[in-house]
Amino acid sequence: MGSIRRYAKTAMAWEALSRPDAVGREAHTLLLMANGRRSEQELSLLLGADVSELAYGLMEKGYLQKTGALFQPEADDDVHAGA
Repeated sequence: MGSIRRYAKTAMAWEALSRPDAVGREAHTLLLMANGRRSEQELSLLLGADVSELAYGLMEKGYLQKTGALFQPEADDDVHAGA
């Protein structure tokens, strides 16, 4: 099973949001949408194009950072119910 990549803004990205011309329109839009919870696939769907290369480039430049997976295992109801 592959890992799900999620990206969050860095302090540098927050600064760039006030200057859209600094990173370009597509990168600016990706920075707006990257919140640490959306997967790379979700971001691609929202933006209508594969964002893999763009996200990687923004990460290399210090605008984005990878976040840990936000998965929590589901509790088995039978175990907690005492069954």
